[in-house]
Amino acid sequence: MRDERVEAKREAESLDEPAEAARDLAERLGLEPYPVRYWVVDHDEMNELIAYGGFQRRYPHWRWGMNYERQRKKDRHGLGKAFEIVNNDDPSHAFLQESNADADQKAVITHVEAHADFFANNRWFGLYADRGADGPNAAARLERNADRIAAIADRPAVERDEVERLIDAVSALEDTIDQHNPVDAARSVEEPGIADDVNGPDDDALAAIEDRIAELDLSEEVRRDVFDDEWLEARGEGVEPEEPRPDVLAFLRDYGKRYDPDSGKAVDREPWETTVIDALREEAYYFAGQKQTKVMNEGWATYWESVMMGGEGFAGPDEFLTYADHMSRVLGSPGLNPYKLGFELWTHVELRAARHDVIDKLLRVEGVTPENFHSRVDLDAVAEALDPHPAIAGAGPATLDALADLAADGDPRVDAEAVDRALSARGDDGAIDPDAGPDIERYPWRLLTREGLAERHYVLSRPEHRGALRNVSRETLAERARYMFDVDRYATVDEALADVDRAAGWDRMLEIRESHNDVTFIDAFLTDEFVREGNYFTYEYSRAAEQHRVASVDADDVRKKLLLQFTNFGKPMIVVLDGNFRNRGELLLGHRYNGVPLNEESAKATVERVFELWGRPVNLATIRVEYSDEAIRRAKRRGTEPEGDEVGVRFQYDGGEVTEHDLDPEIRERIAADEVDYDTKPDEWLA
Repeated sequence: MRDERVEAKREAESLDEPAEAARDLAERLGLEPYPVRYWVVDHDEMNELIAYGGFQRRYPHWRWGMNYERQRKKDRHGLGKAFEIVNNDDPSHAFLQESNADADQKAVITHVEAHADFFANNRWFGLYADRGADGPNAAARLERNADRIAAIADRPAVERDEVERLIDAVSALEDTIDQHNPVDAARSVEEPGIADDVNGPDDDALAAIEDRIAELDLSEEVRRDVFDDEWLEARGEGVEPEEPRPDVLAFLRDYGKRYDPDSGKAVDREPWETTVIDALREEAYYFAGQKQTKVMNEGWATYWESVMMGGEGFAGPDEFLTYADHMSRVLGSPGLNPYKLGFELWTHVELRAARHDVIDKLLRVEGVTPENFHSRVDLDAVAEALDPHPAIAGAGPATLDALADLAADGDPRVDAEAVDRALSARGDDGAIDPDAGPDIERYPWRLLTREGLAERHYVLSRPEHRGALRNVSRETLAERARYMFDVDRYATVDEALADVDRAAGWDRMLEIRESHNDVTFIDAFLTDEFVREGNYFTYEYSRAAEQHRVASVDADDVRKKLLLQFTNFGKPMIVVLDGNFRNRGELLLGHRYNGVPLNEESAKATVERVFELWGRPVNLATIRVEYSDEAIRRAKRRGTEPEGDEVGVRFQYDGGEVTEHDLDPEIRERIAADEVDYDTKPDEWLA
């Protein structure tokens, strides 16, 4: 009988060596990943981890079982096999499926090392991870949340259904956080569930109202008839933010109550309810970093995986075809593919940086100007000069003597110590004993430094990019020359090329990886050139043709359409407009309308969830586009798109049915977009 645990342990032990080698290579390439702990799991365990979002323990809730069943069916029918899952933590934890082929395991490991580098260095992950000397420690925090919520659900005085219903409500709003600020920024207490009064702000709104009434010097009779206790309670419950608040969940946590069906009124929450809200809100911030950087992060991991597996032969000769098939399927997945888009954008960043570096050097050659660049400079000769040194390109046992000569001259591209050890381990037959020196047969990169690896993988030396300098426009050359003041000049092209920095592309990539998220990344680097060469386009649903159609191939339209997909996790932007709407303690939420209407069925269902966290009537202001039958018929005859009428709508839910009302013009003006700010998207953005 097959002992699965023994098999998993044997599989894990066989991966120790490639994992260590992958870490060495990643660091040699300039990456700085978190430490990674690898675990080998079977199909069921992998499906459980995926259901739990990459962690082994989560708070009790029905949706984990639903997630597990969905993933199990996808796995069974070959619709979504998971090769790995890795979480953002220090150390990171990566789970590998034991049924993977050796080539897939190596590909996963190199992919994971790049993810761990992104986790450790990207500032958007840092908004959660900056948790002091102990780092993010996400696994421990999520496990502590699981224990805390499980203990609450087990209390005799607490109904488990009540806990699950509260989790349902918070989960429906998990993206209504202020993802641009640290997790603790909007919190009124330092730790969840420890405040004596968890239901109100620091200032007593009710006391302030009573003070103002006292100043009116009214008779007790008028005071009792006009400003009765019910009136005071309604006005003391709400809060009116001066500016729209994007962190809806924090607002509900600080000012919300619970509706009591017996009394028909809002009552203070139990402390355990605020504990649950705080725990889930913290977890929403943890996962926000992944949602904000999906394209960057997956593209980053795919790029470095390709460098290590293909460029550096981490996949052996007998494994390369399996790896190539794996990579082609990943990059060839249909739809908006973050792996493909991210990989191509990172390569574009690398190419632009390397090209600018070379152009800047060549424009400093005496007699070379933007006007005569293409005629004065022999670009074919430049391409040949930029090819890596033969000993660097072919680093390995066959070039060991040539590398030794370079090392003797102090060449920074060569790891002199590794070369010396390899020479010492070389036998009379020329073979290197891997037990006595570095295994340069399998891992020839051990003979090179980062400078050497950067030259070996220099983007302008790759066949697909050798013509990149020839395609540079005169406008680009003039722009680069415009910023050259009092710089040293070169007498010849050869002197200029000797100063070219082969690591310029990688260095630029490392800078961008620290500071950007998907929105800023796409906005900055999805250029006209990228759109044109990648054949990107936008498409829209045509109401006239009743089908989707290509709308534009313009780079601005493609960029803006993609920004719409990633701003605010691709979800509608909802903000708190008023916590005392109509002076009745009602909540008014606003949809920052950007030309794209809400899915009203989903919006109505969500408003009902908000009611459970507010305890009083909830309102949602939005704008819908209505098309008359006549406008649609006219558009079909003309082959154009119909013009719709924008209508302001306010949905209200008070515990019964969602009702619909006309929207006050002043509120409509507050939610309509009037400028490009990446939180909203005006009509003219739409292709």
